[in-house]
Amino acid sequence: MATPNLFLIYVTDTTASTAFYSDLFEMEPEMVTPRYVSFEVAPGVLFSLWSGASKSVTATPVRTSEVGLMVPGSAEAVDAIFTDWTAKGVDMVSEPHDEVFGRTFIVADPDGNLIRVSPLD
Repeated sequence: MATPNLFLIYVTDTTASTAFYSDLFEMEPEMVTPRYVSFEVAPGVLFSLWSGASKSVTATPVRTSEVGLMVPGSAEAVDAIFTDWTAKGVDMVSEPHDEVFGRTFIVADPDGNLIRVSPLD
């Protein structure tokens, strides 16, 4: 069976993005190179940062995808993460609000990549 096991985010500065995601998700990278950094988010599943295609990565592209963090619990669990990330100075794109799938908000990484927090499906 072919199951996705690599989620790659294009960044312009792997050092800055590594610091951002390490702090945001409170995890350390498994592998660090000058242009590629990986975090193991589950056994055999990597969330990785890649600057190797930096000529094709710009700071102002149209964003058509998001990284998602689904959290167990109620709306209060989503709001608690919002409070924690606000204290870290993360760039907030949208404040917590209710959608058809539950409470949610969106932040952006240093390159403008979007990260959505929502409840578990």
